[in-house]
Parts: sequence; structure tokens; C-alpha cells
Amino acid sequence: MKLILTRDNPAPDGAVVATIRAADGVSIRVSRWRPAGPSVGTVLVCTGRAEFIEKYFETVGDLLARGLTVVAFDWRGQGLSARELTNRFKGHIDDFSFYERDLDALVAQVLEPFCPRPWFGLAHSMGGAILIAQSRAGRSPFERIVTTAPMIDLYRLRLPGLARALAETLDAVGLGGAFIPGGNGRASISRAFDGNFLTSDRGRFQRFANLWTLAPELCVGDPTIGWINAAFRLMGEFADGEYPRRVLTPLLVFAAGDDRIVDSRVVERFAHRLKAGAVISIPGSRHEILMERDAIRSQFWAAFDAFIPGSAAPLQCLASSSIA
Repeated sequence: MKLILTRDNPAPDGAVVATIRAADGVSIRVSRWRPAGPSVGTVLVCTGRAEFIEKYFETVGDLLARGLTVVAFDWRGQGLSARELTNRFKGHIDDFSFYERDLDALVAQVLEPFCPRPWFGLAHSMGGAILIAQSRAGRSPFERIVTTAPMIDLYRLRLPGLARALAETLDAVGLGGAFIPGGNGRASISRAFDGNFLTSDRGRFQRFANLWTLAPELCVGDPTIGWINAAFRLMGEFADGEYPRRVLTPLLVFAAGDDRIVDSRVVERFAHRLKAGAVISIPGSRHEILMERDAIRSQFWAAFDAFIPGSAAPLQCLASSSIA
């Protein structure tokens, strides 16, 4: 197993890359780094839908500079982990609970034997939704979780009730493995910077567009009907007003003020109900806060540093707020 490097996206030094297997036999690609000096803990980087380890090299470097051991991986069905369907460009899952099998394997085969405690989760979008669901079920291995633009609900979905009913019906009649209507296997990124929903940083956008061009084997296209139906089921659970009150892992939530993929207003309402949590909204940020302009990323890292590892910064010091 390998990492794919490009001239404008080098990997931090010292990566240990391996393949592990989940309990159901699915192979998961994992990479691990140790900081140059003593480690103050471990961060597991949990990517969003259609993402992969290579996209987070810059973030890994930022975490290593903070004295943290870092583990990054590809969820089943994306990156260089095993794909769920014969057509590897279909982003598919039957139920989001299957992703927790990947997390269980990571804990047993990577975190427990190789990674110093305390353990923290850093999760984006779909990854954030998965870690929140795991915590709510009482199975989280993390001391604290930081999540950017968690997939609590989609941005201003037209006729949401109809969309959910249609996905459920098509899945039930055996079309779960088909692309969503209008979908295809092309990589889930526009090659044009103008009008993209991911980041306002042209350089970082181009870096990742180059990755999609040079390493198509990393990519998936649009989600399947099965994936979107599974996502709708999970987001339906998040809509329960009592759900966030049962998420007991301390959670720092970042909402992107200019998000057009997940609904930041819903993210903020959800996070305000957390029993052990805080929400910070960053105006002007598009969906991928960690891939944004330096001025936006610096705001993220300032709050992250006050929350992780947390020994000197109790959660109460981070009041729910908006960073100007």
C-alpha cells in the first residue's frame, strides 16, 4: 500500500502506511505519523465523502507541528480502501453503521498498539456525522472531537420530504447501487475554481484538482441511491431535538458561514443543544474549512489549540460564538 505524492502536495516525512481489515473483511488503507518530539496525544483524521488521505497532508503537518501523533485513513468505498461495488467510481454504502466497523478496526489494530493517549477525533462533513453518531451511541473512543461542517443536514434541499421518500423507494426496489438521478462516475470536483462550493483558496483548490487528475484511482463520483438513502436516515435521527443532548463526548463544532453543501443554520442549532459542546461559525468560509484561505484556517487553529489536547483548557472556555 502506498501514498500518492505530487510536486505541489508532498507528504509529511515519516509516514507508516498499512492495510488493515475490518471485521467483515473489508480492507482499509491507513497512514500513521509521529511528531519529531514527544507526543502529547493522537488525532484520528476522519475525512468527508469522496475524500482520501492525500487531501489532508497539509493538515497532518499542522497537527505534527503541535506535537500530536496523527492517523489518517480512507473510509471503505473511497480512496484506496476497498470499494463496495464493482464500479469503483460509485460512492456507495448500505448503512452508515458500516463505517463504524472501520473505526473499530482502527482502534484495535492501530490506535491501541501504536498510538499514545489521549485520543482525539478530527472529522469533516460525513466523517463528523459518523463520529457524532458513534458518540451518541456511547461507543466513542475519543476524549474530545473536533468537527468541521458536520453533515447534520444538506443545504436547502428542495422538496426534502419527496427526496427522502424517493430515495427510500428506489432503494427498496433494488436500485440502491445505481447513481442518484443525474449522477455519474466523474470525480466529485469541478475543475473550475470559479463557482466551486469547497474553498475560496485558489491554490489549495488547484492542488486537489491536480490530485484528481493525476490519481483518478483515489476518486469516486456521485453517490448512489443507497448512500443517499443511508445519509437521509442518519440525518433524520439528528433532527430529533433530544439527540444532541445524548452526545456525551466533548465536541467542538465549526460551521462554515458560506457553506452550500451542508446547512450551517441546522449545524448551529444542533450544536447549541449539545450537553458538552460548543459551536464556532466562521463567516466567509466555504464547506472545507481546513482547505480554506490562511486567514480562515488560522481562526480554526486558534480554537483547536484551545480545545486540544484540553488539559489546560476546559470546554467551558469556548463559548458558542461566531468568529469575525
